[in-house]
Amino acid sequence: MELQKRKIGGAKTSRSETVTVRLEPKLRYFAELAARRQRRTLSSFIEWTIQKELEKFYLEEPSEHSKGVTMVDSMHKLWDVDEEVRFIKLGLYFPDLMTHEEQIVWKLIRENGALWYGAYTGLNKEWIWRIEEKSLDYDLLRDHWPIFFSVARGERDRSVLPEWERFNPNPNSNPCVVDDIGFFGPEDDVPF
Repeated sequence: MELQKRKIGGAKTSRSETVTVRLEPKLRYFAELAARRQRRTLSSFIEWTIQKELEKFYLEEPSEHSKGVTMVDSMHKLWDVDEEVRFIKLGLYFPDLMTHEEQIVWKLIRENGALWYGAYTGLNKEWIWRIEEKSLDYDLLRDHWPIFFSVARGERDRSVLPEWERFNPNPNSNPCVVDDIGFFGPEDDVPF
């Protein structure tokens, strides 16, 4: 399947993407007939069919302990207009759906303390962070987004990734606060 972005002109506010799909002649013929019955274009019929199937598709199958998680249940959790935010959401909620390269990038992001709000804690005053949506510095991630992928592909060395002080350079002060639920964030920029 080839994915191409379609340029939208004029005052249109939505964006669509073109997907090239090969269908065997028999399947295409019957899809066209079904589209005619619904007074739709073939493209509109395929989009409608995919939407209907996603409503029934399970990302996590039901079990005796859970009702399962459908794609529709997860859409609000996984979708964002920004690619970087979608990537983080996928890593947080369904890392098993990531490609091998995405898994490498996700590992680099998780292990990079510069990207995460946290606090210097413990006897050694080491920088500690939580892997949560609200504790990520999305602006810093956006600034380094292509760099993480080039490191994952082996095109660049890890030394180009953002750096942070692993241990508090000023052990007598801690510029972060801990809220009542244990979230670490900069004193002036708590994101809620």
